[in-house]
Amino acid sequence: MIAAAPELSAPAGFAARPIIEAKGVSRILPGIVPVTLVHDINIEIGANEFVAITGPSGSGKSSLLYLLGLLDLPTTGEVSIDGRATTEMREEERARVRLAKLGFVFQFHFLLPEFSILENVTLPMRALGALSARQMTQRGEGLLAALGLAEHRHKRPDQLSGGQRQRVAVARALANEPPVILADEPTGSLDSRASEQVFELLQNLALNQGKTVVAVTHDLSIAARMWRRVELVDGRIVSDIRTDFDRGAGKNVENRP
Repeated sequence: MIAAAPELSAPAGFAARPIIEAKGVSRILPGIVPVTLVHDINIEIGANEFVAITGPSGSGKSSLLYLLGLLDLPTTGEVSIDGRATTEMREEERARVRLAKLGFVFQFHFLLPEFSILENVTLPMRALGALSARQMTQRGEGLLAALGLAEHRHKRPDQLSGGQRQRVAVARALANEPPVILADEPTGSLDSRASEQVFELLQNLALNQGKTVVAVTHDLSIAARMWRRVELVDGRIVSDIRTDFDRGAGKNVENRP
């Protein structure tokens, strides 16, 4: 069950092993004047981290997230997931890695309007094909119940509020029990109350579920409460700081030179 996030700082040893690694990764859009989205990125993200990717508009935040999530291929460099290089994989194999290892939450929920909430949550399970129909239904209902959405499972997305739809998107991201959740501006379209609820859900996944959570955000108040902040400017990493957030004191304490 996904409980409310407790008042805790990052657990000790949360970066024990890299689960995502990018080496020399660049993404360049070809053209008469080529456009570099990210340039020569080197980054390791460990198991059970809670990472914010920040930077000004156009700095390459989402581009980096899509590369780390195998939604886009680097022009140069290599992205590895759980120690497996992915650049030379066939697309079918990368899709399988995405389904099994990575869950995605976007600024806009992208729920399919013709399907019920429960059907939307079970879609990744159907694509992976590892569970029976009964098991998929049971898991989907369990996720919705844990997120306070059990009574809405047979509704359509347009019958829910924006915050509820985003919680459904989190449930869908968890459908195949991936070790990594990648979120692109997950609170960007929500009001302050719904934003806080979604943030606490993501925080709880790292604190109590052992997930690695990487979130692009323009909200510096949210980034300041995460355990690591990676800042991009012009497609390059300009700072990478691990912190322990002391919610009682309301401040970050730098935990790495």
